[in-house]
Amino acid sequence: MAGNIAKRANDKWRARYRDEAGKEHARHFDRKIDAQQWLDQVTSAVVTGTYADPQAGRITFAAFFGEWSARQVWAPGTVLAMSLAARSVPFMGKPMKQVRRSDVETWIKHMEAAGLAPGTIKTRYVNVRSVFRAAVKDRVIGSDPTDGVRLPRGRRADVAMSIPTPEEVGQLMAAGDERFQPFIALCAFAGLRLGEAAGVQLGDVDFLRRSLKVSRQVQRINGGGIDVRPPKYGSERVVYIAHSLVNLLAEHVTNHGTTGKNRWLFTGEEDGPPHQNTVAYWWRQTLRNAGLSGIKLHDLRHFYASGLIAAGCDVVTVQRSLGHSKATTTLNTYAHLWPTAEDRTRKAAESIMSASLDQPAELARVTT
Repeated sequence: MAGNIAKRANDKWRARYRDEAGKEHARHFDRKIDAQQWLDQVTSAVVTGTYADPQAGRITFAAFFGEWSARQVWAPGTVLAMSLAARSVPFMGKPMKQVRRSDVETWIKHMEAAGLAPGTIKTRYVNVRSVFRAAVKDRVIGSDPTDGVRLPRGRRADVAMSIPTPEEVGQLMAAGDERFQPFIALCAFAGLRLGEAAGVQLGDVDFLRRSLKVSRQVQRINGGGIDVRPPKYGSERVVYIAHSLVNLLAEHVTNHGTTGKNRWLFTGEEDGPPHQNTVAYWWRQTLRNAGLSGIKLHDLRHFYASGLIAAGCDVVTVQRSLGHSKATTTLNTYAHLWPTAEDRTRKAAESIMSASLDQPAELARVTT
């Protein structure tokens, strides 16, 4: 970066420099020392990689988001989530370079006061933060005003998570309509999400190898319709299912068949898969028939995960079975279910003690 300071005829000091693109920038000062400090700050920003074109920062948050989001390759659900988050900020019409940390903190506080859940606030914050990070990388602004902003604390996973008991799952299976029982089973005994279970086709089930391929999901769209699309990133997987579940699916196909040219296991409108609202109705009806309340369909996925962990499955096995893109997601969600070091120590000590106390009796039986 080339820069210099010169005294003007009006006794002002002009500091100027040319950026990487060759564009000239200049400012006038009453004192030479102020001009030098400004030029030093610009030089430091260039050296540290935090330099941003002063003119570029005049674009408003709304305008930058519109230009940036149009270039992104997003799934439809991401488009909706990002748009919702961007529209929720009170600084949409403010130039990017004028958005301060205090503006972001005020926005967070307003969301909390409006009663939004900590998880919802965090999601919106992360989405808006990605906009500012993109602006930093594009050198529209020199720093990210969302960096380090404190968020409301969410409930601990072990407190917030609701896991049905085996008895409750058994009641739900018994109370569910015959056509809905396999749907419940796919969630409780294979860990499928609602949309994934709704999107199962006959060809996804390998009855001989006892496996199920999760390769699509059914999502609702604006206007009340549905959209069949690939699962969320990292969720395409093969689930190895129990022999009893294979038999249940086979019995369902034998008794009720499949629908449409794609041979959907569960029926919605016009021979297509069921809408999320339809599944929600089936679920409410099942809960009522079972005499239960407060259990969400997604809780059956937690039930499946807890069962795998209780059976001794490691993190990677659970991750792959649930379709998490990263093992950290699995740990962040279910770490409290894995045995602690104390639990393992007690179990090992019990094994040592049992072996020691039982050994004399074994020897006595051998010698007599």
